[in-house]
Amino acid sequence: MIFQNPTRGVVVGGVQTLPPALPSDVLAGLLDHSNSTAGRLALALVAVHALPGHDVRHLLTADLDLAKGRLVVRRGLRRHTIHLEEFTQGISMEWLSERHRRWPGSTNPYLLVSQQSAMHAEHPPVTTTMFKKTFRELNASLSQLRQDRILHEARKSADPLRLMRLFGISDTTAMRYISAAHPEKTSRLPR
Repeated sequence: MIFQNPTRGVVVGGVQTLPPALPSDVLAGLLDHSNSTAGRLALALVAVHALPGHDVRHLLTADLDLAKGRLVVRRGLRRHTIHLEEFTQGISMEWLSERHRRWPGSTNPYLLVSQQSAMHAEHPPVTTTMFKKTFRELNASLSQLRQDRILHEARKSADPLRLMRLFGISDTTAMRYISAAHPEKTSRLPR
């Protein structure tokens, strides 16, 4: 009899690590650093709900349902529903009133607009320049805040399904965060 090794085609990748968590002094008072309501809303969506910058820029006003406290994030054909907590819901209401007061005739469908995009005929989303200005003063990038939020949740729950539902991330990404948050629970396969 000739036996074959059933694991000969299995490839085990290297251990991926995430950046270290942001210091608590950077996160404390984060929203106080932004002078604009739109900037505070963007910060809340990134720091609390871990939305990537592209998703924040492309949110539609029609996808925000303040009565039900929900925000739908469109990702191609997929939809991810965020249940807004009281804080983000309050900032969203504040931003919508400011937006209506400043640009009552704006037909731009995007939730976040700027002086340039609000009345633009082609209805573009806000540029990344708006976010760079908001995050420049924080000593933390948008991606660092997002990763820190997901890592914090991974440390608390260690449940990849919870991370997938909460942040709309893939199973691979969820497991990467769980492995980084709980290295003691991750077993290494012999090579």
